[in-house]
Amino acid sequence: MPFVLSDRAVISVSGPEAKPFLQGLVTNDVMQLAPERPLYAALLTPQGKILFDFFLHDFDGVVAIDCAASGAEALLKRLTMYRLRARVELARRTDLSVLWDKVAFEGAIADPRVDGLGWRKIGDGTALAEGRDGYLDHRLSLGVPENGDFGSDKMFALDAGLEELNGVSFDKGCYVGQELTARMKHRSTARRRLLPVAAVKGELPPAGADVRSGETSLGEITSTYGARGFASVRLDRLTEAHPPFSAGSVTVSVTKPAWLARAQDT
Repeated sequence: MPFVLSDRAVISVSGPEAKPFLQGLVTNDVMQLAPERPLYAALLTPQGKILFDFFLHDFDGVVAIDCAASGAEALLKRLTMYRLRARVELARRTDLSVLWDKVAFEGAIADPRVDGLGWRKIGDGTALAEGRDGYLDHRLSLGVPENGDFGSDKMFALDAGLEELNGVSFDKGCYVGQELTARMKHRSTARRRLLPVAAVKGELPPAGADVRSGETSLGEITSTYGARGFASVRLDRLTEAHPPFSAGSVTVSVTKPAWLARAQDT
């Protein structure tokens, strides 16, 4: 039995130009979207920083955007601003929910970011239990960042790991923020990544706290969930650093998740 992710919302993009409209805006190749193939993508600033990340689903011939509920109205407003004369209709679909479970269930599709992250579906969730905490715990256990971990207009797409999370296409052509993203890719200037950080004892300090190895700054915490969270870390400095690491007065661990290590080794 799947769960409802109450902190997610659904926006529909319909009309004859729905896919071309999104193709010119988001980081992934919308033309690859199919009922059995959802996509993970983001909408960036012209300077290449993440404004919103989301999933795209082919839902009964309509593109359904599975996004953070906290940013849904802002995303809808931004898409409306870009619409101009495109033949598309945009709407917040309060009748639909995002359903999730660790295991496959009827009609669900595997999360396209990381193997083992679970199964998602757009559907009616009125008779289902809330599963937000279970999803968060599972996501943190795999070290996968999303929305609130990035902030808004604070982090470049490649620094946030969107390439390794299958959220960026380098073959699709132009989109908002594409020039800077492509330049970082080809010049190998994306030296940071969001990495899981955990307090050895107690809770993490708030976002903004400096993560250090002795006198060397490795990066800073971007989000916290009690004893766990994420930090934007310079990978070159982490390679040369030695534990113990600290954030404020708290001793912390900093790890590179297996999916990121595999992606960077290939």
